[in-house]
Amino acid sequence: MAEHVQIKTAKWDGAEMDYFCFGRGKETLVIVPGLSVQSVMGAADAVARQYASLTDAYTIYVLDRRKDLPAAYPMRDMAEDTAGALQALGLRQVNLFGASQGGMISMQIAIHHPELVKKLVLGSTTACVTDGQFVLFDQWIRLAAAGDAQALYLAFGEALYPKEIFEASQELLKDLAKSVTEEELRRFAVMAKALKGFDITRELSEIRCPALVIGSEDDRVVGGEASRIIAERLRGHSGCELFMYDGYGHAAYDTAPDYRDRIARFLAKTE
Repeated sequence: MAEHVQIKTAKWDGAEMDYFCFGRGKETLVIVPGLSVQSVMGAADAVARQYASLTDAYTIYVLDRRKDLPAAYPMRDMAEDTAGALQALGLRQVNLFGASQGGMISMQIAIHHPELVKKLVLGSTTACVTDGQFVLFDQWIRLAAAGDAQALYLAFGEALYPKEIFEASQELLKDLAKSVTEEELRRFAVMAKALKGFDITRELSEIRCPALVIGSEDDRVVGGEASRIIAERLRGHSGCELFMYDGYGHAAYDTAPDYRDRIARFLAKTE
């Protein structure tokens, strides 16, 4: 896909959220990315290339977080803002794919705004952030607060990627860290702090749309068990499928070569 992807802004009720859109399909796929040191908006062209195989069947929207993050920004507010952006864009009954923190946002949208979601894909996510899991996030928060972008990028990459990919990517991560701004570190810390105490396990029974849960056995961020718990909770009241990778780490959504194909096959299934 040679065409440059343009960043646009959704506006509603005084709020703003950047997004980009590509593809020409009749169906809509909305991607809610996970927590990142820098916004995925800066990698729009790369994301469009990554999902090029889906562009005939889907028009794909990738959403950022809202622009003006308050000092405290609970996960429920993230979900409500993302739902607000979907409504502002006139999107209904979308295929919603959330990765990691994006999955937590997507589950809440499916719970509280079921009219917006046709099918749900949940990658490397959890319905409950335990105190033990938050230890890792707290480490990231402290590095962001200290302004150490390089150490943050390296700690982030080491947790997300398999050892061989991380080791091969260290110089790239160091280069990326050079462009990180103080505002980006502040935003990262705000979004990471929101993970503390997150728990929607009991609310999962309210999700009625078909769902595909994709986890990884070697996930060092939320653990593979988190995906199995979500799938088990959903199986009784929605068409839920579970697939577990092994060897691709938390960021299997970036590292597994057949990840997009799995999403496409699930979304193409008829009821």
